[in-house]
Amino acid sequence: MRFFCFRVPESGTIALVTLYDKDIREPLFEYLESRYEKLRILEEVTIGKSRADAVLVSEDGLCGIEIKSDADTYTRLLGQVKNYNRYFDRNLLVVGTRHAHHCAEHVPDWWGILTVEQEGHRVDIYEYRAPAPNPKVQLKWQIRLLWRPELAELQKRFQLPKYTQKSKQFVQQALLERVEPDQLRKGIADQLMERDYTLIEAEIDAFRKGRP
Repeated sequence: MRFFCFRVPESGTIALVTLYDKDIREPLFEYLESRYEKLRILEEVTIGKSRADAVLVSEDGLCGIEIKSDADTYTRLLGQVKNYNRYFDRNLLVVGTRHAHHCAEHVPDWWGILTVEQEGHRVDIYEYRAPAPNPKVQLKWQIRLLWRPELAELQKRFQLPKYTQKSKQFVQQALLERVEPDQLRKGIADQLMERDYTLIEAEIDAFRKGRP
């Protein structure tokens, strides 16, 4: 079991008893940054009818992260797990102390589990179980994470036609059919690693107007 300690400033607002989602994220992301040489963390990513709390993009691929704070329940987790399994190469459940003893019962064996506890002004993160490769991930779902301009970058990268008049779904299917799966998987991760939220609206607008 791996251990990570995050020091909370004396003036910090982290609850002394109940850890909420907002209290978990900063130490969690610092923990992940300490483990990966190169990574990108995207928050609140739509996956089908669910929303991933975060997605870790690294050289290992995409890891979906679901946070269950001490204030959360497992009510929606079954449906969330189904969607996470479609989209991500690995998945990680992060839980507060309240859920630590029963969390493994609610996710498949290949999901990783981190437990987060607070003692005084210190937040401790324990690795209960490392994430293993997800046997249910499918590229046909994973490619849906990309915006249209990101798909266009993959079209150029893999020398596909522009398909200017075709739908987003048509372009997704063309990439799935014409690009070797491992190359496409890496291409998707590369696009998410470089995603720029400050520019994407202008890029989408330019794409719709047919400008280069």
